[in-house]
Amino acid sequence: MRPLSRYLLPCFAALLGYVAPSQASPPAPELQVRIGYLAYIPDTGPLLSNVIPEPKDAGLRGAELAIADSNSTGRFLKHAYSLEVAERDDSASLLKAASEQHAQGVRLFVVNAPAATLRQLSQALPDSLLLNAGSADDGLRREECLVNVLHTLPSRAMLADALAQFLAVRKWTRWLLISGATEDDQAYAAALKRAAKRFGHRIVAEKPWSFDNDQRRSAQAEMPLFTQTAEYDVVLVADERGDFGEYLPYQTWYPRPVAGTQGLTATGWHKTVETYGAAQLQKRFEAHAKRWMNDRDFAAWIAVRSIASAVSKLRQSDAEAIRSLALSEQLPLDGFKGRKLSFRSWNGQLRQPIPLVQPRALVSNSPQDGFLHPSSELDSLGYDQPEVSCNLAAATP
Repeated sequence: MRPLSRYLLPCFAALLGYVAPSQASPPAPELQVRIGYLAYIPDTGPLLSNVIPEPKDAGLRGAELAIADSNSTGRFLKHAYSLEVAERDDSASLLKAASEQHAQGVRLFVVNAPAATLRQLSQALPDSLLLNAGSADDGLRREECLVNVLHTLPSRAMLADALAQFLAVRKWTRWLLISGATEDDQAYAAALKRAAKRFGHRIVAEKPWSFDNDQRRSAQAEMPLFTQTAEYDVVLVADERGDFGEYLPYQTWYPRPVAGTQGLTATGWHKTVETYGAAQLQKRFEAHAKRWMNDRDFAAWIAVRSIASAVSKLRQSDAEAIRSLALSEQLPLDGFKGRKLSFRSWNGQLRQPIPLVQPRALVSNSPQDGFLHPSSELDSLGYDQPEVSCNLAAATP
């Protein structure tokens, strides 16, 4: 009888020969995804009210949290994300910093800067993808759509439409519009006028705020007289810097609510947003930043998460491939807002519900029930495809 080892040894050898190649092969290389964060926030000048100032790190902390979130899930796919930060106090310095990052190989950028600076960056970085997390300018979404730019911050038109839908539901259709003198104030006022026409409201009076005095001591005497006009249901205020709008609530001629940039406001994100898992995001952000998450933080967070979601699906970090996937509307994103978010193919704007809040409570979310749309109710907010003169999905960077 032949020994058993005579039969077993060849089998073991064959087995070892089969597994040896996999043991000897090197591990799959890690995909390094480098994202630049570019920030320039112009000095707004002295405020005429004592409002709580915008955090100086707004936007950056959201991007940092998104990097941590992306690495938490990306390690299973051998993807590693890093953030390269450039914060500058003037546009020219930021352009230089962006060029330096580009020379080092960065092609994906989150930008927190005014529209004029974003335009310059878009032109200077034509082979890169820029995600706008800092400018609500409507022109960038209407007729001046930059071919290599996507927008995660809601536009002024989206904010105004969200507010106008809610006011229509409440039947507060007669508006007193008060607008400041700055360029941003005028842009927001224009968005409110468009929304009023779109949703059947009537502006019974429009008053420009042209005073330069501090209202902290005189609002009770001056605001009732300033708001005396034909009867209105609500006061709409366009005061993005906060020079006077904080002193309109409870000081109007008629006992009416205040909405717009003060009072009841439409925003991309707020501390009081808690449903659909948002409370967990809020807690993680507050642990990271030691403050509340605001709309700039959320815009930067979802910008980085959009890149990470595209990289996970594509298994690559090519800027043009990510742009094409985003504009194909085949990149559903979870933004803790109760609906899957996606980018509009015509202007690169991220579709998203808009919270309507007062300083310490969530009032509602738009789009409101009953405001329908042929493809997505989210497209009832902001500029719809027939209203714009560009089509990013058909354009080539």
